[in-house]
Amino acid sequence: MESANELKWRKQALKPIDTTRRSSSSKSEEEENKNSQKTGEEEPLSPSSRLFHEPNFNVYVIAIMGCKTRIYPDVFKANLGHTLLRHPRFSSLQVMDERNKGGMKWVRTQVDLEKHVIVPKLDPNIDSPEKFLEDYIYNLSKTSIDESQPLWDLHLLNLRTSESEAVGVFRIHHSLGDGTSLMSLLLACTRQMNDPLALPTVPIKKQEKKNDQTWFWRITSMFWSSFQVFLNTVVDVFMFIATALFLKDTQNPLKGPPGVEFTPRRIVYRTVSLDDIKLVKNAMNTTINDVALGITQAGLSRYINRIYGGNNKAEGAIEIDNLPKKIRLRSTLLINIRPSAGIQALADIMEKDSEAKWGNWIGYVLLPFTIARRDDPLDYVRDAKATIDRKKR
Repeated sequence: MESANELKWRKQALKPIDTTRRSSSSKSEEEENKNSQKTGEEEPLSPSSRLFHEPNFNVYVIAIMGCKTRIYPDVFKANLGHTLLRHPRFSSLQVMDERNKGGMKWVRTQVDLEKHVIVPKLDPNIDSPEKFLEDYIYNLSKTSIDESQPLWDLHLLNLRTSESEAVGVFRIHHSLGDGTSLMSLLLACTRQMNDPLALPTVPIKKQEKKNDQTWFWRITSMFWSSFQVFLNTVVDVFMFIATALFLKDTQNPLKGPPGVEFTPRRIVYRTVSLDDIKLVKNAMNTTINDVALGITQAGLSRYINRIYGGNNKAEGAIEIDNLPKKIRLRSTLLINIRPSAGIQALADIMEKDSEAKWGNWIGYVLLPFTIARRDDPLDYVRDAKATIDRKKR
């Protein structure tokens, strides 16, 4: 967020969204339609956005952001007016479309930031700030946002924790967009410290050099890759149908009872050093996602093994293998299906008042977890890499 001193010239540098209607010429009509499309005025919700309004699939995205300094709500609100609210999705209502029975549409509205930016009064002498934050988010999961206003809110907590001086909790209905959209919008709302006019940058993967193979090996490689894609697709479709009909996960401590989707959620998180993840990534020639999945599999394996062992935390107890044989545990892995290079490209586009590929452009695959005891912790990363590489083909 920019400081209050930068606010004056920052407002002047940004062009307001034009929502006026003009009909003097065909060219004006084209510009009007273009502007109307940008602002989302009277635009129907996409099928994916409507899906997130289904009773069993009413999903919110909750983002927790720590700050190194104290948060000043007035500065935050002043900046939101010409950053976040520039995007039509955050200044539009989702209402029923009378002309399209069962459908919904976006309708622009005036946003009252006092209703969207919540600043609770906190006791500065809280005994356990981390526990208070966990309970605060848990209570958020019990409630929903009033549909008479845009479906997002921001909670600013000047709560000093072991890792930050203040915390911001962003709650956004998933119909507004997916994780890539929201991260890109966050980038578009910020600026570099050394250049207040420039967007922050993120590393972009360099393109690999073209392989100097002969035409025979290139054709052979293309044929083999196509065959792998075909075979993996057939297997995945079969597994998807089997899962829908009869193939269920093994009963385990992580599997919730029927109706668990309607219960409040308690979010417990641990901070992991990104430098450590990069070290493993570079040493094993893998990706960040491979390492993250490997860490997840290792943590789940240790947790389930401990539960089956009767929660015995005695020294040496975790070395005993209490896991059932051939345990089946799967998750849904969401993937970004945009053709763009990543969140940096999308942030650049949104800064130019374009909605390019905004929304829920996501696909999903069934991801089997490897739940087992490993003598070498890096085996979890190797298993994760093998699984993800197969899903990519």
